[in-house]
Amino acid sequence: MNEHDTVRDLAEAIGRLLRAQGRRVALAESCTGGLVGHLITNVPGSSDYFWGSAVTYANEAKERVLGVRHETLMEYGAVSPETAREMAQGARRLSGADVAVSATGIAGPSGGSPGKPIGLVYLHLSAPDAEWGERHVWSSDREGNKLASAEAALRLLLRYLERTTQ
Repeated sequence: MNEHDTVRDLAEAIGRLLRAQGRRVALAESCTGGLVGHLITNVPGSSDYFWGSAVTYANEAKERVLGVRHETLMEYGAVSPETAREMAQGARRLSGADVAVSATGIAGPSGGSPGKPIGLVYLHLSAPDAEWGERHVWSSDREGNKLASAEAALRLLLRYLERTTQ
């Protein structure tokens, strides 16, 4: 895959690898609002490998649905690598999926601060053999930041799946 591939190409490649490996994926989305799941399910047959997505926008939903610890949210905030990790781990635990990816961030146009600017997003991938986190800062509008975050989440998942097939 390279930077010229579309999100559809990414989603199709992910589907082929998940199917070939006999794996299922789950998602925990906040700032992307279900966009990652939407992109994955645009591929026909995705029900073979896509468990689902928990869109947990509110902190209360992150706690109740995914099991993110209240202390984590209070100490680090919803937009943090710690919360992203607990979101992905919670999605994997909740679903029983082989791998889970989370996204939490500040899409904009408001909500940023000097320490956490608009466009900041944390992604996390959780699998039995991997815990991978990423930090990105996008400089687009709200829709562009959401799409960039969703594409980055797909690329993170694809990198993991390609690594496990080697």
